[in-house]
Amino acid sequence: MSPQIVFALLAALLVLAVLAIVLPSQWRVPRASNAVDRRAANLEIFRGQLAELERDRNEGLLADADFDQAKSELQRRLLDEVDDAKLETPAPVPARRGVSWTALALLVAIPLAAVAAYALLGNPDALDPLRRQARVSPQQIEEMLVKLETRLKTSPDDAKGWVMLARSYKALGRYPESVDAYRHAGALVDSDPALLADYAESLAQVAGSLEGQPLELIARALKLDPNEPQSLFLAGAAAGDRQDYAAVVEYWGRLLPLLDPASQDGQAIGAALDKARAIVAQAKPGGKAAASSETIGGEVTISDKIAAQAKPDDLLFVFARADEGSRMPLAVLRLVVADLPFAFRLDDTMALPGGKKISEFAKVTIEARIAKAGKAQTSSGDLFGSVKGVTPGSRGVKLVIDQVQP
Repeated sequence: MSPQIVFALLAALLVLAVLAIVLPSQWRVPRASNAVDRRAANLEIFRGQLAELERDRNEGLLADADFDQAKSELQRRLLDEVDDAKLETPAPVPARRGVSWTALALLVAIPLAAVAAYALLGNPDALDPLRRQARVSPQQIEEMLVKLETRLKTSPDDAKGWVMLARSYKALGRYPESVDAYRHAGALVDSDPALLADYAESLAQVAGSLEGQPLELIARALKLDPNEPQSLFLAGAAAGDRQDYAAVVEYWGRLLPLLDPASQDGQAIGAALDKARAIVAQAKPGGKAAASSETIGGEVTISDKIAAQAKPDDLLFVFARADEGSRMPLAVLRLVVADLPFAFRLDDTMALPGGKKISEFAKVTIEARIAKAGKAQTSSGDLFGSVKGVTPGSRGVKLVIDQVQP
């Protein structure tokens, strides 16, 4: 149902609610049997109707001009009734008073007139939440920036204002102005790891490199918060630029658990991290031979019986964990089902930051899990397979995904 129809229905319900309040008083049977009672009853009715009109005016249902007209009509009718009541022989009391068609007409006509006027002169599209969303043009953005710049000239100590200006410039790709604004923010930036990372990125865009001051800012940010995501990403990117893949593994290994595994960023970082780990393993003294004592290799496949339950883009984790004790993975590979069958290799370079390594255990379990919920944690419906009692250094491990998590 469109917002315009909802608005019209609400207006109609409002009219009905007002009618339900007003009409009973219009059809009320008078209690008076003589002129005095009749005058008192008329006065009471007048007060009630006047109060209702005032309420409608206060709630915006009745314009001031319409209120004055309706009030004058009520007063005229009251005077007429009072004059009639002064007759010595009162007129017979009718069984039911007639409805005040003027008041009724006002109650119905005014809301309808308001709706019609809004349709002609207003902006009905503004009732649509999707169309109410801000559609700011580049010119409007520029005008807002000019206003913010002007305000900061008179309030140069407004650190939050400078940060807002810096981020606005950065979003527009105006990096030199962003850097200058961040410099004005002073202590507010120095104490906030996220702002330090943002400042470092703007500096790197201007300099064309993360080396130098950008890296200094990133280091300060990570000292304040070792798991600040943007800082970890930039630190890993800088390490990749200088081909320090061990540092890439360190920084992005800490970043990956902070990301949504199903997100584009999570998948990209996961793939890059696997490549960095492979390069580190190959670069060790003695190459493959040196890593052979800790590396476990084999192939992971999926059983034909449950293959139909997996989608090509479902996340697939291959990991090693100790046969006994902690369930924390010792090494992790991140893939998708489309990669199957896959020749895997797990070694100490794939250990989680601060965690234990494969080489520390005599026997480990190798498991492959298709995460149907898109999360590394075990969930009902996951597809998995495992091989226990694998010795570090083993080759040719056959890992088949053939079970469904209850």
